[in-house]
Amino acid sequence: MASGQDLLWLLGVVLLMDASARPANHSSARERAGNREEREILPPDHLNGVKLEMDGHLNRDFHQEVFLGKDTGGFEEDAEPHKSRRKLMVIFSKVDVNTDGRVSAKEMQRWIMEKTAEHFQEAVAESKVHFRAVDPDGDGHVSWDEYKVKFLVSKGHNEKEVAKKIRDEEELRLDEETQEVLENLRDRWYQADSPPPDLLLTEEEFLSFLHPEHSRGMLKFMVKEIVRDLDQDGDKQLSLPEFISLPVGTVENQQGQDMDDGWVRDRKKEFEELIDANRDGVVTADELEDYMDPMNEYNALNEAKQMIAIADENQNQHLEPEEVLKYSEFFTGSKLMDYARNVHEEF
Repeated sequence: MASGQDLLWLLGVVLLMDASARPANHSSARERAGNREEREILPPDHLNGVKLEMDGHLNRDFHQEVFLGKDTGGFEEDAEPHKSRRKLMVIFSKVDVNTDGRVSAKEMQRWIMEKTAEHFQEAVAESKVHFRAVDPDGDGHVSWDEYKVKFLVSKGHNEKEVAKKIRDEEELRLDEETQEVLENLRDRWYQADSPPPDLLLTEEEFLSFLHPEHSRGMLKFMVKEIVRDLDQDGDKQLSLPEFISLPVGTVENQQGQDMDDGWVRDRKKEFEELIDANRDGVVTADELEDYMDPMNEYNALNEAKQMIAIADENQNQHLEPEEVLKYSEFFTGSKLMDYARNVHEEF
C-alpha cells in the first residue's frame, strides 16, 4: 500500500519523468459533436454521466465522465504525456480524501456524485443558452409551434414560409424521416409539459425536454422509450436476449464480428451485474430507471466498486496510484501503460 509520503514522491516522479509515447485517446465523445444549430434544437442522444444513450446503447464514455467530470482537458490525443500524468495524479489526490495514498469505494462514490453534479450544472447552463435560441420573443415560454419552426429551419426549410404555413394551419410537406422525428419530439414535448398541459414550456420544462435525467417524470419517459424499442415480446420488460440483441445491420467482416461480440459481452455483463437488481433474469422499467438515475447514491457506490475492481491488481479493494496510471485508458481514455510500468519499477 502506498503511504501519503509515497504518493507525494510518486507525484514528483510524474512531474520529472517524460515518455515519448503519445496517449491514444478515444474520440467517440468528440465524434458526437454535430452541427451547432441542430444541437441547440434537438435533445442530445448522449447525456453525460448517464449509463445509457437515448437509443439504448451503452454510454462508452461513462466511466471517464464520472471520473473526470467536465474537466476533460489534458487527456487529448495531442496532450503532452507528462502533463497528462501529472493531472491524473492530481485527480487521484483529490479523490483520496483521507490522504492515505489509496482510494476506497466510499471515496470513489463521493467523487462520482460530485462529478455527476458538475455535468448537471453544465447541462443547466447549456439549456439556458438553447432556451434563448428557441424563444424568439423572450417571453419566458416556448410554444410547440415556435419550436417546430426552429426545428424545421435547422433542417433547411425557410423560416418565413414554415411560420406562415403553421400560422395558417396549412399542410407542411415533409419527408418521412423528418415527419417521424417531429412526431417523436411532440410526444416528448407533451411529457415535459407539466400539468396543466398548455404546450408552452418554461425554461425549467425545456431543460427536462432536452435532458430527461433532470426530471423523474422525463426519466420514466426515456426508460419507457428504450423498453419499447428493445422489447420484442411486448411484455414491457427486458429479458437478457432482448437487451443484448445486436443492433440492426449485417456483420460483413471480422472487424464487424469482433465489434458485435464486444457489444454482446458488455451488455450481458451490465445486465447481469448492475441492471437486474433482483437477479431474476428480467429487467423491469423500475429497475432500468433506478440504473439510469445519475443521482442514485446506491448505483454510484456500485459503480465505484466496479471501477476499483477493474484496476485493483493487488485485490485489496482500493485503488493505488500505480494502478490508476496502469489503467489510465479506462479512467481517462489515454494510454499511459509504458509509463506505469516504469513508475512501478522505480516505486
